Amino acid sequence: MNLIVFTILAMLAATAVTVARIRDLWAAIMFTGIYSFLSASWMLILDAPDVAFTEAAVGAGISTVLMLSTLVLIGPSDAGRRKPALVPLTVVAITGCALVYGTLDMPHFGDPNDPIHLHPRPSFVEKSQVDMHGLPNVITAVLASYRGYDTLGETTVVLTAGIAVLLILRKEKDEPEREAASQ
Repeated sequence: MNLIVFTILAMLAATAVTVARIRDLWAAIMFTGIYSFLSASWMLILDAPDVAFTEAAVGAGISTVLMLSTLVLIGPSDAGRRKPALVPLTVVAITGCALVYGTLDMPHFGDPNDPIHLHPRPSFVEKSQVDMHGLPNVITAVLASYRGYDTLGETTVVLTAGIAVLLILRKEKDEPEREAASQ
């Protein structure tokens, strides 16, 4: 199992570096799709099939289609070489270090003595009838209530992002007149 985990993590890192370094936009889009499928595989290994399915559908499917649509509008290659920006790299490095530092006190993955694996919090079970409006089962209550809000939020974010992309990619009616006037 560890071999698979480290292999996927290494492929994720290599794909991320490739996307950042490659100059051909079509190839970069294809590598982002590969990255999304690798991320979905990683989520599946972490026993999160719902997140893996969403990553595969949205990350590899919809995002790739939207990026390819954008590529049709802007052309096949990058405008030119730019010098590396050190400020964004520094911000990303500091943020990455802070995220890694934040995980140092977490229990080891799959530790059977981790509190979450021992038992549910008693107050959660006791309050579930009241908090969840009388749903008969704690698991049903979580899925119907808390996860319902989570899913509604995710759906709202995806819908808003889709509308924003459509607004960005739309062509205005007088666009050909502007292009003709500028020439």
